[in-house]
Amino acid sequence: MAINQAVDRTAMTAAQAQLARVEAEGSAEHSYRLHLMAMTGPNQARDLADAVHLFCSLYGRHPGLIELALNNCPAGPVRDWLKEASDAYERERLYLVRLTASVGPLPSTPGAAETEAALVAARHAIETLAGSERRGCALGAATALMSDWPAIRALLDRAADRVGMQIPVLTLPDQPSIVRVIGDGTDGAPSERALGFGGEQLLLQNRGLFDLLEARAAARID
Repeated sequence: MAINQAVDRTAMTAAQAQLARVEAEGSAEHSYRLHLMAMTGPNQARDLADAVHLFCSLYGRHPGLIELALNNCPAGPVRDWLKEASDAYERERLYLVRLTASVGPLPSTPGAAETEAALVAARHAIETLAGSERRGCALGAATALMSDWPAIRALLDRAADRVGMQIPVLTLPDQPSIVRVIGDGTDGAPSERALGFGGEQLLLQNRGLFDLLEARAAARID
């Protein structure tokens, strides 16, 4: 993986730790995401639609994590990066909203109240991360989301392809820009710990959503 050599070694360590965290704890290798990517058969449309609806509930609202973090960020390179990420993610949000309308209604599933409670808790957790006053925490959540989103996007694209919807180009910030902004947004162990916490908690919400989707699929079968 190419890393901008202009970033100092301390910042590179924090950035590399964040990227490694996403690789190890992110959505890409979650067993249910892999199942959804590979599945065929009569339940495919229903289970993909469920995933689209729940991800829209978590990430299709405005303002979202990136916008909330941007609103709380002082002027400087981190704010500039968040503004770029916000503009790019707004296109993703609109794609997610349009896709939700295209895949049909939310599949009827036992435990609807429990699902809504879990989504409310996840949204609250994300809003809390975005509004944290700990230097590095909101940036940790934002960079984790930008790094983890391509795995989620691949699933959305699978659903879009199934319903014949045009798939837009993914234009989120790339890894070198994430490395640079982590260097700009951390200045020692406390901010690096906060960044790691923000990243871990954001990834926990994403994994939790896949766990919820898996439980919902099992409940529909039962």
